[in-house]
Amino acid sequence: MRQLLIATANAHKIEEIRQILSDFPVELCDLRDFPRVEAPDETGATYAENALLKARFYSKHTGLAALSDDSGLEVDGLDGAPGLYSARFGGDDMPHSEKILKVLRLLEEQPYRPRTARFRCCSTIVDPSTRQTWSHEATCEGYIAPGARGSEGFGYDPIFQVDEKRTMAELSADEKHQISHRGKSLRGLLDQFLTQ
Repeated sequence: MRQLLIATANAHKIEEIRQILSDFPVELCDLRDFPRVEAPDETGATYAENALLKARFYSKHTGLAALSDDSGLEVDGLDGAPGLYSARFGGDDMPHSEKILKVLRLLEEQPYRPRTARFRCCSTIVDPSTRQTWSHEATCEGYIAPGARGSEGFGYDPIFQVDEKRTMAELSADEKHQISHRGKSLRGLLDQFLTQ
């Protein structure tokens, strides 16, 4: 069984990745096993660049094949914002509940602009023993709901509506992982990784 390091300090993301990959023949560990390794600055200009930057950094500092991703919410009516800066939208210290309100307020100020949106995720694995790299990008299309609903998931899930009735935060974990950007990206990535 191949070992993979989940290269993120985000506890919600660690849990989600473990759930998505539970049926794959990989042994997962995470950064809690490497508390002295500090996070690199995310200086990439794209999701792919940031995912690769993080995977390379953590594989180099741990000696393990490292799985990293970068993702964001792209709102068409906000010209693709918050996009690459979704986690830092409104400032690093702003709680996600306030980031959500910021998105809703910006859309309210421009009521005739489209509320269509997508989550985008690029995930990458870097294996330091073979120097191989694998990447896979995927999206989940939807639109921004009038207000936040639901208690599942995390981040912008409560305002991302995926069908006529429900936001991402109103789906069960299994339902979310089947359609989500991260679920699709990780499954595509692991299919590549495990067949090479």
